[in-house]
Amino acid sequence: MSRPLVECVPNFSEGRRPDVIEAIVRAMQQAAPIRLLDWSSDPDHNRSVVTFVGTPEDVERAAFAGIKTAAGLIDMAQHTGEHPRLGAADVVPFVPIRDVTMDDCVAIAQRLGQRVGQELDIPVFLYESAATRPDRENLAKLRSSKFQYEQLREVIGTDPDRMPDFGPAELGTAGATIIGARAPLVAYNVYLNTGDVEVATRIAKAIRFSNGGLRFVKASGFLVEGQAQVSINLTDYRRTPVYQVFEMIRREALRYGVTITHSELIGLAPQDFFVETARWYLQLDKFQPDQLLEYRIQMAEAEPSPLAQEEPPVPDEATQRVPAIEPPPATPSQFAAAVADGTATPGGGAVAALAGGLSAALAEMVARLTAGKKAYAEVEETMQAIAAAAGDLRRQLLGAIEDDIAAFSAVMSAYRLPKDDEARPAAIQASMAHAADVPLSVARLALDAMRLAEKAATQGNKNAASDAAVAGLMGLAAVEGAALNVRVNAASLDDPALAARYRQDISAIVEQARTVRDRIVAAAEERSGIAS
Repeated sequence: MSRPLVECVPNFSEGRRPDVIEAIVRAMQQAAPIRLLDWSSDPDHNRSVVTFVGTPEDVERAAFAGIKTAAGLIDMAQHTGEHPRLGAADVVPFVPIRDVTMDDCVAIAQRLGQRVGQELDIPVFLYESAATRPDRENLAKLRSSKFQYEQLREVIGTDPDRMPDFGPAELGTAGATIIGARAPLVAYNVYLNTGDVEVATRIAKAIRFSNGGLRFVKASGFLVEGQAQVSINLTDYRRTPVYQVFEMIRREALRYGVTITHSELIGLAPQDFFVETARWYLQLDKFQPDQLLEYRIQMAEAEPSPLAQEEPPVPDEATQRVPAIEPPPATPSQFAAAVADGTATPGGGAVAALAGGLSAALAEMVARLTAGKKAYAEVEETMQAIAAAAGDLRRQLLGAIEDDIAAFSAVMSAYRLPKDDEARPAAIQASMAHAADVPLSVARLALDAMRLAEKAATQGNKNAASDAAVAGLMGLAAVEGAALNVRVNAASLDDPALAARYRQDISAIVEQARTVRDRIVAAAEERSGIAS
């Protein structure tokens, strides 16, 4: 039975406004029943990469919706960023995954390109396997650090080499879109312990194929978060594996007296990308893929089991099934649906923790939008410190979502104990105290996030001052929500002194948070020029 599956990995020229990316992704999901696999944004590159799969028809419809939405929300005349770009929906490649040929993906690219050109008046260039001319097979021939939106705008109507395959020979605020079909590509970045971007540029030149380096490697040098980055596209990771690229970068870096600090994967990569690297570095000569635990589990689950056909018997002494605690859903829509579905968890405490995590995330975002900018060189160390501290708070607060769910479950388990059980009262009191401790910790962490947001609002990138203000407002929501839970749980304690201590501690935190909120909003309004 044929089950055709196509992957699409559109790159959008927006990495600093989460609401814009969310609107684009939402438009694609509403256009067709695709499966969203991943998306990531980089504020320095000012770019987001989305990965989704579906049938050829569904993927084509979703891609059009994404391009259309991006064209309405992203103004290329105002866009700046480290990464080269031609348009709002910059690059839209289609990749054959299952029961689909490259020719099928070429046909998708051609149909989509024609529709985008006709209905949206956006110039479209076809590339890779969908290219209509040999000099456009390589993306670097269409777009580079020296030829971007601004340069294309000047020559698109007069230079025959820059005439689009579809659409008008003129550029609007949405710019141009590059659409194509290609094999799986891995986007991979390596960071160096220097802020000298020229070192990264020289290393990129040494490793990329166009300058005599490694086959199937494209590379450029960028400055990201104050750190030199070698940005790499592996167009055939099987024929030029990533470990060869990594080792060549390491050797080249030594020539300049620098070392690699870390690397990162952008989007997704096939399993054998990692397996082959592990095999090489660990010298696992006889390793076979079916030695992976997860692989064996998947194979076992795929086989029918007679034990799985019926519910296992419930022991006579069991009184009630207690559902397993599930981790919070991975996406905002799933989390919201879980909150709304009428179960006790996730509830207000989990939502308060999420609000605190978002507060910390926004403070971290503003700091990262400030670090590495020449205009804010004097606060570089401060912003780096804020970003690190906010990242730690973000992880703790998001982890508190599960802590809140677990604390509530512990209370329910205590109340389910037989009423004649002598341990029941103590178990209830202990669980109630823990149920107060969790939101109290959330409130403290959220207040810390607000203090970081205040520094970001007063010293950070003034173009993101409103984001710092939202961080303050979300932080206060977290504190106020957590405070209510502390008071509710403290009211159930038999120890008056302990209950009073909880109320006193949380009241002090709320008072401080309200004051910090006022200072953040005032600073943001003043720096944004909207203060009354």
